Amino acid sequence: MPQLVALSLSIAVLGAIWAFLALGPLTGFVLVWAGFIAWGCYFHTGGDNNALVKTIAGTVYGAVVGWIALLIIVHVPIAAAGAVWPAIVVGATVFCLVIVASIEPLSTVPANVYGYAAIVGYSLHQPSALQQLGVANFTNPLILLIVSLVVGAVFGYVSGQMASALTKSVATKA
Repeated sequence: MPQLVALSLSIAVLGAIWAFLALGPLTGFVLVWAGFIAWGCYFHTGGDNNALVKTIAGTVYGAVVGWIALLIIVHVPIAAAGAVWPAIVVGATVFCLVIVASIEPLSTVPANVYGYAAIVGYSLHQPSALQQLGVANFTNPLILLIVSLVVGAVFGYVSGQMASALTKSVATKA
């Protein structure tokens, strides 16, 4: 089977399983879209074992840095500064997001950005998320996003392995 067909088939099957799990029995524990972000990041990063490490490390690191930014903005409000204060916090934390690129597991800056963007985007558009930043359960955006991103990256890895097996299996029979 051609590699592209095998990969398309494996992603289709596992994508359907992921969607079912995220929208069904795992509702409230994972976000379907966040898993797909990490899944795509896995392939963007090379689609191999190293990509799995970089995807998980980068997206989780990005989510943590974004969470820190949100904590600072929410708990150190400087009303007189208006939109300037959040902009300063974002600038400082995004610097931290990129400066670590010399550390191998965090060297894929887009992975770091995906994690940051996912938690900030979710938190700004989910009405109660900013009040849940410090709780130790799945209403905390950090916990919810980290689990979603890690599981999504693993689904990416499994889909790549499945595609490889399908390609080899058909090639062996020929």
